[in-house]
Order: sequence, then C-alpha cells, then structure tokens
Amino acid sequence: VGYGLNISLSTYSAIQGKKEVKLYVYEAIREDAYMLYGFVSKKEREMFQLLITVSGVGTNTARMMLSSMSPAELCNCISTNNERMIKSVKGIGLKTAQRIIAEEIPAGGAMQAPVNNAVKDEAVSALTMLGFAPAPSQKVVVQILQEQPDAPVEVVVKLALKQIK
Repeated sequence: VGYGLNISLSTYSAIQGKKEVKLYVYEAIREDAYMLYGFVSKKEREMFQLLITVSGVGTNTARMMLSSMSPAELCNCISTNNERMIKSVKGIGLKTAQRIIAEEIPAGGAMQAPVNNAVKDEAVSALTMLGFAPAPSQKVVVQILQEQPDAPVEVVVKLALKQIK
C-alpha cells in the first residue's frame, strides 16, 4: 500500500537520496478529501498543527510557511514579532502575520506547555474591559501562566498590568 503525502520543501530536502525514511503524518479530513501531510520531525508537525489553528491559515499555507523557514526560524520570527519575515511567505498578508504572532504560537523554539484556559480567558477578558487590546493581553497572560501555572486570576491580572504598562 502506498500513500501520497504533502510535504514541505525542508522535508523534501531532508529525505533526498535516502532509501528509507520515517515521516510523521498529519491527517486532515474535509468533506471532499482526506489529505495526508508528512514531516521529517515531530517539531515540524507540531508547528504545522499550531499554524492551522490560526484563523486564515489553512493546511497549504502552513505547509508553505514550513517550506520557507524551519520551525526554529518561525518560532524566532514569532517571538521577536517579525511581521515582515512572516509576511514574506507567499500567501501571508499583514493581518494573517499579525494573527500568527498574536495567537498562542510558541516562542523561542520550544513548544509551550498547556495553560489553564479558564484563568487565561477570564484574565484576558478583565484586561480587555480595562481598555487593553486583546491580542497583546493574551500573549502576556499566557506568558505569566507558563511561569506560574497555578496562579489565580487576580494575581495574573496584577502581573499583566505591570508588564503591559
């Protein structure tokens, strides 16, 4: 049995000349198609899965991004708010680049641990009511919850107010 996999250019380069390779697969099921995406590393697959959660980024756009830069380079662009570099990928506009940076994509090349979504949502809501923009507020709240996963909402909001000002 053989399967056709959609792969990024970096995966293609990594498997050139090899008789046997191990690829990590992501299966995308849509109404009209079953699509398989192959990745040379777990990190590349995880980044792909995070990218497709961003509004406006589909499977082909995520694959195009991973063809243009490695997961580590992409994480670096996100952590340094490098919209210009992300926007340079074919099919990515300014708004999509901003959403990729603003949403919960990991920074620094390491995948983030999950955070308490109830506390995160409540803290972001409180900060938004105080007049702060939702995207930067969410980024700061997620960062605080990464460092202090058991922090109550009040503590998270106080720490966020110190960082945002």
